[in-house]
Amino acid sequence: MQVDISVELASGLRLKNPVMPASGTYEYGDNVNAFDPAELGAIVTKSISLVPWPGNAPPRLCETSSGLLNAVGIPSEGLKSFRENTLPRLKKYNTDLIVSVAGKSVTEFAQVIAGLEAEEGISAYELNFSCPNLGNGIPFATQPQLMQQALEQARQATARPLIVKLSPNVTDIKVMAQAAEKGGADALALINTVTGMAIDVERRRPVLGNIFGGLSGPAIKPIALRMVWETVGAVSIPVIGLGGINNTADALEFFLAGASAIQVGTANFANPLVMLEIIKGIANYLQENKFTKLTDIVGLARTAIEE
Repeated sequence: MQVDISVELASGLRLKNPVMPASGTYEYGDNVNAFDPAELGAIVTKSISLVPWPGNAPPRLCETSSGLLNAVGIPSEGLKSFRENTLPRLKKYNTDLIVSVAGKSVTEFAQVIAGLEAEEGISAYELNFSCPNLGNGIPFATQPQLMQQALEQARQATARPLIVKLSPNVTDIKVMAQAAEKGGADALALINTVTGMAIDVERRRPVLGNIFGGLSGPAIKPIALRMVWETVGAVSIPVIGLGGINNTADALEFFLAGASAIQVGTANFANPLVMLEIIKGIANYLQENKFTKLTDIVGLARTAIEE
C-alpha cells in the first residue's frame, strides 16, 4: 500500500516528506553528504546573519550523560558570502530550501531577508528568534513585543513563508506562540535548546567558554513534546516539532501530539543516516497500521483523550 507522507506547512510550501535537519546540525557541503539531500523534505541552513559572526570563544561543546551542551554562538559566514558562495550550491539539491535567519536587532532579520529576496530557489525563511542573539544576550523568543516587532518587519520584507523558531526558556510557550502567530508567522518550530551548564570538577571552573550553553538530545524530548502539545492547542498554524528526536518512535510521538513536521538535530552527529531511517520508518508505520497518509495520524493522541 502506497502512503502519502507529504506535508503542507504554508501556502506554496508542500514538502515531499516531513523530515528536515535542525539548523546548524547538517553539513551540506558537496563532498561530505552521507546521502542525497534530495531525500529530505527540506534542507534548513545554518543561521545567516547580515555580517559575518565568529561565534563564541571555545570550549563550545560538552557531552552530557543524556545529550549535548553547546555554546557555539551562531557563527555565520554572513549574507554576502552565503549569497555568493553557499546558496548556488544549495540550489542544486532537488528539495525545498529553508534559510535560517539570525539578527542582533529588530531590523536585521528583515535586512537579511531583503538581501535574499531576489534569489531563486528559497522556499521559506526560518527566523531564529530562539538563541541568545541580541546584543545583551536575550533571545527575541522570550520577549513577545520584541519578537512581534522583528517578525512584522520580516513579514513586510517578503511574501515567502516565515517559520518562527521558539525557545523553551520561557514561562509559558503558548504566549510566545500566539505572539508569533499574531505577528504574521506561517508556521512555528519548537523547541530550541534548554539553557544549562557544566563544571569541570578538576579545574573547578565552567566547562564552556560562554559559561552557559544549550542542552539538546534525548534529555529534552519530554520538554519539547509537552511544549508542542501545548502550542498545537493554542495556535491555528502548523507546528514543526524538534528536540531530542533520535529515532522513528520519537518522531511519531510528535506527530501524534499534533506536529505537522519534525526536525532532527543532535542525532545527526551520532548517526548521519538517522533522518533517512526516520523517513522510511514513518512510511512503514503508516503502512503497518493501515493509514494512507501522514495527516491521518497528526494529533491522534489529542483525539484519544477527548473521546
